[in-house]
Amino acid sequence: MSQAAASVEISGEFRRPRNLAQEIKGSIHDDATASKLGFRGGTVAGSVHMDQFVPALLELYGPDWFRRGTLSLTFKHATVDNEAVRVFAQAGETRARLWMENEAGDIVGEGTGSCGEPDPQSEVRQRLEGQGIVGAETLRILGRLKLAPMGEDVIVSASATKRLDTLTEPLPAYEGKDDRFAGSVLPPSACVQLFCSVQRQRLDLDGPAVGLYGAIEVEYIDGPLLADTDYSSHARILALSESPKTENLWWEVVLSDPATGKPVARMLQYLRFLKGSSKLYA
Repeated sequence: MSQAAASVEISGEFRRPRNLAQEIKGSIHDDATASKLGFRGGTVAGSVHMDQFVPALLELYGPDWFRRGTLSLTFKHATVDNEAVRVFAQAGETRARLWMENEAGDIVGEGTGSCGEPDPQSEVRQRLEGQGIVGAETLRILGRLKLAPMGEDVIVSASATKRLDTLTEPLPAYEGKDDRFAGSVLPPSACVQLFCSVQRQRLDLDGPAVGLYGAIEVEYIDGPLLADTDYSSHARILALSESPKTENLWWEVVLSDPATGKPVARMLQYLRFLKGSSKLYA
């Protein structure tokens, strides 16, 4: 990135993301469940907030960001349905600093964005390196899990059609109207949903527990990820840890072209499971 580009600072307009999962009873997105656990109401998924950063990243890096870019965010302050938030981006020599604020000035999320070579100093990778890994025998909710691959590879695909009407930042690429891409590009929120479809099949918890996103990194290796396209997925658990209020899981999923085996994109995710939501801590 040039010195001129490194001085760029971008601020977005206030948007009002929707809580797209509020009908899922017993989840952190459900008003009753979230309120019982001390939240103001059902929370907007962090993956939904990721969509709002894309225009700033495209302004900094151009359409190549969808091919070789990274968006790496830690979530700090949970928001509720229709709460106004805005994004900021400040370019640097090798990565951009990113953050989101609500109208009160609270930091909703912060992290990094980049394009080109993988960034070993991205926001989420730095936080992973600082994790204290505990043995599964000390955990209750996550006690069945191991630091290992999560079963055999599976084929996954996703459609973004039902998300297009609620996107805070709609783009022609998401509707297949950008000739620079060979189909309908999945927005980051749909990418995360695609990655997490593997988790829903393989995550073996000891009884029900309410989870929420602590951090997510999406990295395009040979992107973009496209709607209605099959990908081979390989998932593995990287770290298990705990805090006074949560048990924590760090895991990675790589999506590849099933015909060639060539990696297309990777997600690194930090999940927090609230001890207060589990009967194991009653």
